[in-house]
Amino acid sequence: QVKLVESGGGLVQPGESLRLSCAASGSIRGYAMGWYPQAPGKQREWVGTIPSPYVGTVFYEDPVKGRCTISRDDAKHEVHLYMNNLKPEDTAVYYCNKVTARAWAWGQGTQDTVPS
Repeated sequence: QVKLVESGGGLVQPGESLRLSCAASGSIRGYAMGWYPQAPGKQREWVGTIPSPYVGTVFYEDPVKGRCTISRDDAKHEVHLYMNNLKPEDTAVYYCNKVTARAWAWGQGTQDTVPS
């Protein structure tokens, strides 16, 4: 069972940017990886998926298109989410996981707070 550890969250002002990281305890090669924010009082959602192998296309949810970039480093077992022009509605705990019907155990997530 691969363990996931997210990091990089914090308190950022509207309009600023943030880079979140996800470190896996094992190989992520061959797995499409996604980022999933969970806003206060809401269910975990999906914002984007980076396929494997990565051949240049990343899939994003419409509200974050143009503001998010997902990257991966299979050699380091890492996935990253870069977000710019942050908005208060981006406030959430952000999780990463493989994009399959049977996800790995969820990590603790990393909190991103954008005050209004």
